[in-house]
Amino acid sequence: MSTKLYCTAQFLPKEGRFDALFERLKALEPDTLREDGCLAYRVTKKIEHPFAPGEGMPIVFHEIWQSTEAFERHCQRKEIVAFFESECLSEDGMVAAYNVTAYMDE
Repeated sequence: MSTKLYCTAQFLPKEGRFDALFERLKALEPDTLREDGCLAYRVTKKIEHPFAPGEGMPIVFHEIWQSTEAFERHCQRKEIVAFFESECLSEDGMVAAYNVTAYMDE
């Protein structure tokens, strides 16, 4: 029985803020990859592809965590809390909209 938690965290940057937001999110990767229970954590950019014509936000984190507890510890790290407060919740932040969703494989 798997206990892995899969997360997608999608971000829509404000006008003209794509590159700055992408770089800010990339800066979160190195420390997160060293966290206990982090199996994968990669920020990606949406591309146009004929076999993937779906709609989605232009910046997406793909995450795999060893357990729900590991994911919850990550979400409570001061760097992650600070990111959401300054970039997603603040009027001055770079994020126009975001969607964080968790999944399990059973």
